[in-house]
Amino acid sequence: MAAPFLSNRMLLASALLAAGLPAFAAPPVVPQSPRELVAAMIRNENEAAARHDRYEYLSNERSDRTGGHLWTERVVETAPGRVRLLLAVDGRTLTPEEMQKEHSRLQTVHDHPETFVKHELNARTEEKRIRQVMDVLPHDYLFEDVVLDNGQWKMNFRPDPSYTPGHLEEKVLHNMAGRLVIDAKDLRLVHMDFHLVQDVSIGFGLLADIHMGSSFITDRQQTDGRWHTMHVATVVRAKAMLFKSVDLNLDLYRSEFQPLDRELSVPEAAELLLRNPGTLPVASK
Repeated sequence: MAAPFLSNRMLLASALLAAGLPAFAAPPVVPQSPRELVAAMIRNENEAAARHDRYEYLSNERSDRTGGHLWTERVVETAPGRVRLLLAVDGRTLTPEEMQKEHSRLQTVHDHPETFVKHELNARTEEKRIRQVMDVLPHDYLFEDVVLDNGQWKMNFRPDPSYTPGHLEEKVLHNMAGRLVIDAKDLRLVHMDFHLVQDVSIGFGLLADIHMGSSFITDRQQTDGRWHTMHVATVVRAKAMLFKSVDLNLDLYRSEFQPLDRELSVPEAAELLLRNPGTLPVASK
């Protein structure tokens, strides 16, 4: 059954999913339509994100940043960004020499936080651009196959074929379709995946060709009364900048979340990791 459309803020919220979000006590809501259901979920996600709660957690990441290896890191969140301590590579704990090198790197972060902050601000600029791209998503999506199953609202979404995208970003995002799962009690996002349903050329292919199958997946769950992003996976395959091939791959798992009792500075986060790096087992993914 075709359902009403959702504003472009639906996928804007997904750009923030890489950050763990705290629980938000939503008032009881009886959705009258899929649009109202998803709009309520977005309000809850935005209100939770505005709290800016920080966490320490274990991260297992395989990405371009890690050179395709599985990095297990202890992560402490700060306002400028995430301070990390590498613990293992591909399931192998670091040697004493490697750990000493990692501690030296973290000591530099502690002693010269301005360099870390500058780097993270550049990274945050890229994240801001992503959010801006999400913000220009088409206003109209079709929601179909909406069901309430075991305490979760599940639905598929696809672009409205009658909508004509105006901007380059919209041209890409208008060709995405996927699936949403929303917790029926808290009205929080449990799962989202979307993928490009056909190749898209930008600037007659001179700027970029983004290939069908490029995708984004996130899984979230409630732990100790708080909602956290546990898994994020992205695959973006494209040819850009006059035939330069681009692959953006990320497969990230998070666990062992511990809330921080206050906002930490970058030196404080580095000191925390140096003083207590943790001995949690390495997850195999």
